Amino acid sequence: MKLKNKYKYAIATPTSMGVRITPLNRMSVHNSNQFYMQATSAETNVLNVSSSLGYRCLALTKFVEGSPIALFIQGELRKRNIDYVGKSVAQGGPWGYRHQFNIADSGYGYKASRVWNDRAGEVGRTLQISDFDTKTIFEKEGVAILHISGLIASMSKETTDTCVKLAKIAKKNGTLVSFDLNYRATFWKGREEELHKAFHAIASQADILCGNEEDFQLCLGFEGPKTGGDDLNAKIDSFKEMITLVQKKYKNAKIFATTLREVLNANRNLWGVIANVEGKWFVEEPREIEILDRIGGGDGFMGGFLYGILKKYSGKKCVALGWAGGALAASSLNDYAEPADEKQLMDIYAGNARVQR
Repeated sequence: MKLKNKYKYAIATPTSMGVRITPLNRMSVHNSNQFYMQATSAETNVLNVSSSLGYRCLALTKFVEGSPIALFIQGELRKRNIDYVGKSVAQGGPWGYRHQFNIADSGYGYKASRVWNDRAGEVGRTLQISDFDTKTIFEKEGVAILHISGLIASMSKETTDTCVKLAKIAKKNGTLVSFDLNYRATFWKGREEELHKAFHAIASQADILCGNEEDFQLCLGFEGPKTGGDDLNAKIDSFKEMITLVQKKYKNAKIFATTLREVLNANRNLWGVIANVEGKWFVEEPREIEILDRIGGGDGFMGGFLYGILKKYSGKKCVALGWAGGALAASSLNDYAEPADEKQLMDIYAGNARVQR
């Protein structure tokens, strides 16, 4: 698997930007009157590890013209070293377009985090390939990795078509394609046949495929493995069996990965990784991590993992960086990991929490 030699953007991603509001002090949404607001999307959360560590990244998105929420999002992306391109469209009155609101608390102890998505009229659902100058972005400027999430790929007919076309354009121009399947039943309802075809088309272009067994079954139509069970070894064997099937069908893909998570309570999880990197298996057995806010942990893993690929590190180190990226995101109130430097990620992986002066 070969990265482009020259590129302007390390990672580019199509996305629908919004904001998340979180109660302060780990309160629940229904009984809190103070909230922390952040600009967020699953896809830009993935970019954030690389953008924090000096790589230039790009969000392909859309905005509501004149919206203060759009201005807030744009300002936050600039702070995070993430460029953005995308049209601004008129709101169309109070009942027109807007940016999504994600309303979620952090949970505490045995009080689970609860998430409420408020996405009616979301402007990002109208993304079209014609919104972007793909010739300039992929041919003239260059992109090392195109990352696509199953969330944006299944959001609407328009975003589905955009993601399929972007994957083909990226592949044509020597850009690696990363696809995190991210199955969501609410997005797939009533569109199962259409989305199976679209996800197959994207997966056929992908160099990197991420998802758990259920993602591969529900998104790409694979049957469940014959092995299985609740213990760790059974889970690992089951995932390996699934990937053996996936490799036979999607021969372009050379890297496969998934995270392992067991929830002890809202503040403590067991966190692990299984990956196959160009034919070699790497397993990071689940270790206990402390949780401040678990949302974004999977994106943090993906972000650290792709950063390792950009750096052309070994499969073992890519897995270590991915594991640490997820753990770092879970230790932040933000949905994304924002490492100070690579050393911080490797210290997290090593369990080195000593004060550094």
